[in-house]
Parts: sequence; structure tokens; C-alpha cells
Amino acid sequence: MLERNMSPPVNPFGHIDLRVRDLEKALPFYAVLMPELGFTRAFHGDRWKVYAAAGELPSAPFFGVNEDASHVANANRIAFWVESRARVDHFGALLQEMGATIESGPRDCPEYSASYYAVFFEDPSGNKLEVVFRTD
Repeated sequence: MLERNMSPPVNPFGHIDLRVRDLEKALPFYAVLMPELGFTRAFHGDRWKVYAAAGELPSAPFFGVNEDASHVANANRIAFWVESRARVDHFGALLQEMGATIESGPRDCPEYSASYYAVFFEDPSGNKLEVVFRTD
């Protein structure tokens, strides 16, 4: 068994560093999505487009988007937990309004757990994302 360190709590999530093929196409998508997910502050430089949650950088969680014209999306998926099924439904409607590619949902996903409810979608580069609510 690992010995527990009793130092102050840390944020186990540091950041996401996501590549997209075309930043011009991806940026409007993330400019709408990220604030809805709680990444309400933008720190954009020439190369990196960064959306940060509450807290002080660099310890605040953040989501960075960077262009790589040779990027190829794969089966990896980034999931964001929200506090209710209603919020998953909200994201489903928002994604439809945005013209996002929705793979499935919002729907119950008993193959994952009894309370798993999610919408699965892709960004303009084909990166797989998910908004999920679950209690177990």
C-alpha cells in the first residue's frame, strides 16, 4: 500500500494539450465549448490558444489547443464531467446548434455504469470528446 502524503491537496488534473489540424476551424468551436465547461478565461498567444478554469496559473486546470497540420485524430477520448443529466442535455443541444459532429447521445450508457449519461462528439479535427454525468 502506498504511504499517504498529508501535504495540501493538489489538483490531479494539470492540463490538456490538444492538437488540431486547422486552428481557424477549431477556434470558434472551442471558444463556445470551453466557457460552457468552466474554462472561462482565455490566454491566447500566437501558437497556443489556452482556456483556463478558476485558480492561478500554472496550477489552475487549463485546456490548450495548438495547430498541427499533420494531426490525425485517433480513438482517444477526452471526457468532461458535469453535475447533472440536464447539463448533458444542455450540451447536446448546444453541440447541435454549433453544428458539431455528434457520435451519439445524449443517452444512457449502461455498458459503462448504471448512472452513466453522456453525449459523445467530435471537434472539427475529429478529436473525440464527451460530456458525462455519473454518480457511480
